[in-house]
Amino acid sequence: MQSQPFSIEISEEDFDVGLLHQSLHNTHEGAIVTFTGTVRDLMGDDGEFESTELIIEHYHAMCMKVLSDLCQQALSKWEIGQIKIVHRVGKLARGEQIVFVGVSSSHRKEAFLACDFIMDFLKTSAPFWKQESKNDQSYWVDAKLSDQQQLKRWDN
Repeated sequence: MQSQPFSIEISEEDFDVGLLHQSLHNTHEGAIVTFTGTVRDLMGDDGEFESTELIIEHYHAMCMKVLSDLCQQALSKWEIGQIKIVHRVGKLARGEQIVFVGVSSSHRKEAFLACDFIMDFLKTSAPFWKQESKNDQSYWVDAKLSDQQQLKRWDN
């Protein structure tokens, strides 16, 4: 039995979605919901240029604290079994995996809601700093307005 119902990994290394999914499987919960985010071809606020790379920086201790608190919030809101979060940092090329969030639960609705909640907060509130680049152009990325608006649905 796990000592805590969530695990968080922040790494420069790629991850295996199949192994992460399998690690959430158990006979007590019948629902597993996952999200995997990848580096897109088109970047910029309106997808106005083709990206050559994405650089993600972070402050490890702060990220671990924020993500742990986020997992605790999800566990207090929904009846869920396990949460797994993997987030990559460093230089990432187009098409590479950035983030994995997986949630197990006895009921699919709880798992979907918790996974959606975690992604909304992770995207807007976790202390990861992203820089998009195209050849000699680059800029730091802020949370999008649409992401901020999505976050408001959890105010209750």
